[in-house]
Amino acid sequence: MARDRSLVRASDLGQWAFCRRAWWLAQIQGVPHQFPERLVHGTARHARHGARARQAYWAERAGRWLLLAGLACALLLLAAHWLL
Repeated sequence: MARDRSLVRASDLGQWAFCRRAWWLAQIQGVPHQFPERLVHGTARHARHGARARQAYWAERAGRWLLLAGLACALLLLAAHWLL
């Protein structure tokens, strides 16, 4: 998979800040990472976190719509009670 060179990742910034030479070796020279299993583990954890964040976002949106629908129903019931 080709990497988008216009995208700056937080891990790239962290690696560059920690050791500019290590960043240069990995990103420019293509030297493999010393602990590739850590990269795989970190990528998987970030993917799970992203999935949970998306789920929370949609749950919050659904909750707001349900709250709005509940308020609309309450107003309709109140209006019907006053009219009858």
